[in-house]
Amino acid sequence: MNLLTAIGLLLLTADPLGNVPVFISVLQPVPENRRKAVIIRELLFALGIMLAFVLAGRFLTEGLGIQQEAISMSGGIVLFLVALEMIMPGKGRRGSAADEAEPFVVPLATPLVAGPATLATIILITSKPDGVWTGLGAVLIAWSITFATLVSAPAIMRVLKQRGSRAVERLMGMLLVMLSVQMFLNGLTEYFRHH
Repeated sequence: MNLLTAIGLLLLTADPLGNVPVFISVLQPVPENRRKAVIIRELLFALGIMLAFVLAGRFLTEGLGIQQEAISMSGGIVLFLVALEMIMPGKGRRGSAADEAEPFVVPLATPLVAGPATLATIILITSKPDGVWTGLGAVLIAWSITFATLVSAPAIMRVLKQRGSRAVERLMGMLLVMLSVQMFLNGLTEYFRHH
């Protein structure tokens, strides 16, 4: 997997534009002068979680004896489920329940930014030869784009409004469906080739 593909996958799973309204909603109870600091703190937590998976993901899969094909197929399934949720959001949107207190790690850092699909994607990227370096570069670039997007969440929300944000999220969901099916098919092909 090349760097650009890895960055694209991470951006689709982290879904910064789709998370803009959720961030705004979750941060409603937080005083306005604290919101930017909370967003920065939560995004730094997310980066820490993602980097931990870049460094430990390969050892985790090797230690558990998980084959490359299984990683690709299961990653495809998880991404497919996330994509369906993006295309047809229900009331149970990932982490959409706003808490009355200031959020801390949950739900902003995880599962919204560093969620299961993002972490599964990182494991998939790092399981390839030289994948740790690709994963590290992809995480840092995708996180930087996510950081810039979510720190600008109030301004983006004013421009896109609720409908525009939903339209962008659904478009990204369609792309993610295609990528997830391709990942699953790649894993299936590799499985039959080796067995």
